[in-house]
Amino acid sequence: MLQCIFLLSDSGEVLLEKQLTGHRVDRAICDWFWNQILTQGDSLKLVPVISSPTHYLFQVVREGITFLACTQIEMPPLMAIEFLCRVADVLSNYLDGLNEDLIKDNFVIVYELLDEMIDNGFPLTTEPNILREMIAPPNIVSKVLSVVTGNTSNVSNTLPGATASCVPWRKTDLKHATNEVYVDLVEEMDATINRDGNLVKCEIYGEVQVNSNLSGLPDLTLSFANPSVFNDVRFHPCVRLRPWELNQILSFVPPDGQFKLMSYRVKKLKSTPIYVKPQFTSDSGTCRISVLVGIRNDPGKSIDNITVEFRLPPCVTSSDLSPNYGSVNVLADKTCSWTIGRMPKDKAPSMSGTLVLETGMERLHVFPTFQVAFRIMGVALSGLKIDKLDLKNPLSRPHKGFRALTRGGEFQVRS
Repeated sequence: MLQCIFLLSDSGEVLLEKQLTGHRVDRAICDWFWNQILTQGDSLKLVPVISSPTHYLFQVVREGITFLACTQIEMPPLMAIEFLCRVADVLSNYLDGLNEDLIKDNFVIVYELLDEMIDNGFPLTTEPNILREMIAPPNIVSKVLSVVTGNTSNVSNTLPGATASCVPWRKTDLKHATNEVYVDLVEEMDATINRDGNLVKCEIYGEVQVNSNLSGLPDLTLSFANPSVFNDVRFHPCVRLRPWELNQILSFVPPDGQFKLMSYRVKKLKSTPIYVKPQFTSDSGTCRISVLVGIRNDPGKSIDNITVEFRLPPCVTSSDLSPNYGSVNVLADKTCSWTIGRMPKDKAPSMSGTLVLETGMERLHVFPTFQVAFRIMGVALSGLKIDKLDLKNPLSRPHKGFRALTRGGEFQVRS
């Protein structure tokens, strides 16, 4: 049972406080938490569960906003973390983003959402479609009316019909002029390559995203050609677990609109689609840098949106970098961003230049880590393929579509 939720800015300011039970949690716990962040560094933000002298703390960080939940009672930590993730997703969906200003401008809606999402410390209504029926999303008209009438409440006077249904994530009596359902495979590749060019780690985090515009109460089954590639899976509440456990088939009644049907992870991949080879040669107070980018394993589709970022070491006083393809920008904080865009077919992109070191330093001793981003449309690099999508008892023949996308996640090349 959660006792309190705080929303903190990236400077430690308390943006919102929501007491959930009769036991009041003192705001001083936020000061203790932020002092720990300042003392131990940002690495503490990666720790989801923290034990303070008086409370257990659960944290999730999204877009610079820290969602902090407190309790003095033993409880499953994954329940608290999952709930905070759902709160962050719902707020981002409602407010079309997530930052300090949006939360301050819409704090009434944030409070109303938390009132509906958790009751006396226990999660209650967390499905976005039902919440949208209960609480109207912010818009210009509602803000003007609240100023004119003085009524700031966005809560509906009637309870959504789906709350009493066996499928509370779906509205009742839905009708669409055109029945259609689209399935997207969206994957992110996380990889670490050491200074010798060897692949240390390579894995895929993926999501099956569905956009459903089907009338009535559709019952869908989605099957994969090779479900054995999955290492970890996580499902939307609409998925029936028994068919998956028996036959690796997703059977579900979908929510209306866009939603994440499942997420998965595929570990221990053997190769990456592109390579980045940095070289440093330093002598007499200067350092020569050369970075080469190319295709390692051709995915069969064009690779675009390629960027390579790295931060120049503190000992570098100036730099002169030039690419043979794309553009290079060096920011005030010494972050170097090389934008390549689409991988050319006729040559391998390269960047070279000279770094000037501080006076008295002959050679470069600290080398940067390169962050690589890319996008490949039409390919799921995990090898996952959709076999078929069936609809039981359709009111009319639906239109079905499938897409795939892979982009770079935490893709690091050490030098």
